[in-house]
Amino acid sequence: MTEKIAVLGAGSWGSTLASVLIENGHDVTLYTNVEKQAAELNEKHTNEQYMPGFKYSEKLRATTDLAEAVADADEVLFVVPTSVTRVVAKQLKEVLAKLNRRPLVIHASKGLEIGTHKRISQILQEELTDRYCSGIVVLSGPSHAEEVARHDITLITAASADIKAAEKVQDMFTNDYLRIYTNDDIVGVETGAAFKNVIAIGAGILHGLGYGDDAKAALMTRGLAEVARLGMAFGASPLTFMGLSGVGDLIVTCTSVHSRNWRCGEQLGQGKPLDQVIEDMGMVIEGINTAKAAYDLSRDEHIEMPITKAIYNVLYNNADIKEEIGGLMTRDSKSEVIGKRK
Repeated sequence: MTEKIAVLGAGSWGSTLASVLIENGHDVTLYTNVEKQAAELNEKHTNEQYMPGFKYSEKLRATTDLAEAVADADEVLFVVPTSVTRVVAKQLKEVLAKLNRRPLVIHASKGLEIGTHKRISQILQEELTDRYCSGIVVLSGPSHAEEVARHDITLITAASADIKAAEKVQDMFTNDYLRIYTNDDIVGVETGAAFKNVIAIGAGILHGLGYGDDAKAALMTRGLAEVARLGMAFGASPLTFMGLSGVGDLIVTCTSVHSRNWRCGEQLGQGKPLDQVIEDMGMVIEGINTAKAAYDLSRDEHIEMPITKAIYNVLYNNADIKEEIGGLMTRDSKSEVIGKRK
């Protein structure tokens, strides 16, 4: 069944997901607030800033008019930076009120709101409410736009409190190279998606310093334990962190040059100042803001997250990286099993 879908956000992941939906036979309009980008997509069918060398289908329509994008849309897919999610949601609510529309809302972003530390689904629910939203589905997992665009095999998760809504999104996106699994643990999926970016910065730092595979494996394993502890404190299932949006997303983000968070960490490990890293990247590095959110939450909820604290200190307190690593390695000895001491 053909669905009419508005994709909000024309970065690498948003434009790639729009391309997938078109390949799957759906009617897609891509929204961007950049006139030059919309013109390039419509006229040249390219998006060189975010997806250099990739050619989009001529069926993909881009617009800077939000009302045009969501008119008659059955689903609205958010793929915008976390920092502007609430702003775009407010704009969408005004448009939907005029159009008298109540679409299914999907989001494929990863992060927490600065200040409130709220998950993206919470922001969308607060702004759109049930009046302008028939349901919320989170699309997340180990995926790079560059690899999905070239049809590499990719498996991700559609999570929702309404499993029927998750199954609908599963049907919309599934094809011979992209397989979607469903999950009803929206808290766990969003937590894993957000906080793995912090651990990825740490993995990049280790690589930049010249550490080998043993150190990276240790960081990823113990980092996942921290993410799971935090997620479970807010009601997530521990099993979710063993799945695609947990360990799966952590692996791909901590080991790939496609990851902006990993590249950020690598450059920090090589000695480049954070301000310069951010400027040179030219795209949002979600793990930087998420590191502060993770640190604040761990402190407020009294959750032990030493790796997260060390990364926070490097990013926000200009701490010496090697001293922070030394501090982690000389902590009191303990059992690997939560709750047991040496």
